[in-house]
Amino acid sequence: MGSLRNRGCNNVVKSRPLETAGRSVNLLKLKISRYECSFPILRDNMIRERIQAAQVEAMKARDVQKTATIRLMMAAIKNRDIEARTGKAPADDDTLVVEVLQKMFKQRRESIEMFTQGGRQELANNEAAEVAVIETFLPQQLSEAETLALIEGIKTEVGAASVKDMGKVMALLKERHASALDMSKASGLVKAALS
Repeated sequence: MGSLRNRGCNNVVKSRPLETAGRSVNLLKLKISRYECSFPILRDNMIRERIQAAQVEAMKARDVQKTATIRLMMAAIKNRDIEARTGKAPADDDTLVVEVLQKMFKQRRESIEMFTQGGRQELANNEAAEVAVIETFLPQQLSEAETLALIEGIKTEVGAASVKDMGKVMALLKERHASALDMSKASGLVKAALS
C-alpha cells in the first residue's frame, strides 16, 4: 500500500495547462488521489498506445508472428513521424497512425494476391497473418450501404450533378471519413452515383 503513495501518475501530460470551462488548471499543482492515477485524465487510449500495449502482451505470450508484425507497424509509424516533422503533419495522432496502418493493410492485401497467383501459398499465409493483426487496430470500415448514404448526402450538399463534380465529392468524403473508408472503393461508388 505504501508503494502506491510514492508512485507518480504517468498518464498525465504535465507540460501544458488544461483548459476547463474557461479557466486554466495547472496539472503540476493538481492534487490527485492515489486511486485516480490508474484512470486516464485527458484522453482515452489512442491507437498508438493500444499498439504498444499489444506489443507487450504479444512479447509476454511469446507470440512471434504477432510481435514481428507489431514491430513492423511501430517502425512504419516511427518513419511517418519523421516524415511529418519536415512536411505537413495531420492534426490528430490517430489520423496519422490510421493512414500508416491503412497503407500497410493495402500493401499486404496486394501481396497476398500476387503470392497466391505465383503459387507461393506459405508467403501468402504469412501476409494474411499480418493482415489479421493490422486489422485489429484499424477503425471499423463503413458498409457499402452506409458509404452510399454518405455519398448521397455530400452530393446534395455540394450540388454535384455529373462526373465533373466527382473531385468535390471525393475531397469532402476523404476529409470527413478517410479513416472509415477504402477510398479506392469509394471512388467507384462516387463515380457510379454521379453517372
